[in-house]
Parts: sequence; C-alpha cells; structure tokens
Amino acid sequence: MQFLHTLGLFILTAIAEIVGCYLPYLILNKQKSAWLWLPCALSLMAFVYLLSLHPAASGRIYAAYGGVYVACALMWLMLVDKVALSAWDLAGGALVLAGALVVILQPNGFK
Repeated sequence: MQFLHTLGLFILTAIAEIVGCYLPYLILNKQKSAWLWLPCALSLMAFVYLLSLHPAASGRIYAAYGGVYVACALMWLMLVDKVALSAWDLAGGALVLAGALVVILQPNGFK
C-alpha cells in the first residue's frame, strides 16, 4: 500500500510541476492570457506542498520522482500537446521508469 501511495504522490507532484511550467510557456510563446499566471502560481505552490509530503527529503526520493516525472511528461506530450510518441520516447520512458522502480522497490525503502 505504501508503494501505491508514494507512486500516486509522485504522479500528482509531477502533474503540478508540469502545469506550473506549461502555463508560462503558453503565456510567453503562444500569447495566451496573462491571467494564466494565477493558476501557474497556484500549481507551483501545490507542487512545492506536494513535494513536502514525500516520505523523506533525500536524493533517493528525488531520483525516483525524476523517473516518474519523465513518464508523466511524455504522457503530457501525447495527451495535451497531441504529439505522437516515438519509439525513442517510449524506450527512454521505460528506462527511466524502470530505474525509478528499482529505487522505489529496494528492500530498505526510502531511508
């Protein structure tokens, strides 16, 4: 159960971070409304809050989170940006997710 909780927290954290970085891109590069700065700030505040909920503030946590972040970013690319993922995207995503799972599932856990 701890694994699913940690994985879910990683995914929520990644989504908050991606949204917080995507909205300035829309404002600055796609000439979208400056009002998007408000949800951008809220999303980045949620990201920081969610990051504080992780089991420990350690390089191990952030390394595992990084793998989940990459997988979420590729899903964002496909679902939001409507870009088809290449075989390279899929292979890279699988590699980083496998690495994250090795870190997450180690016998000593997140210490």
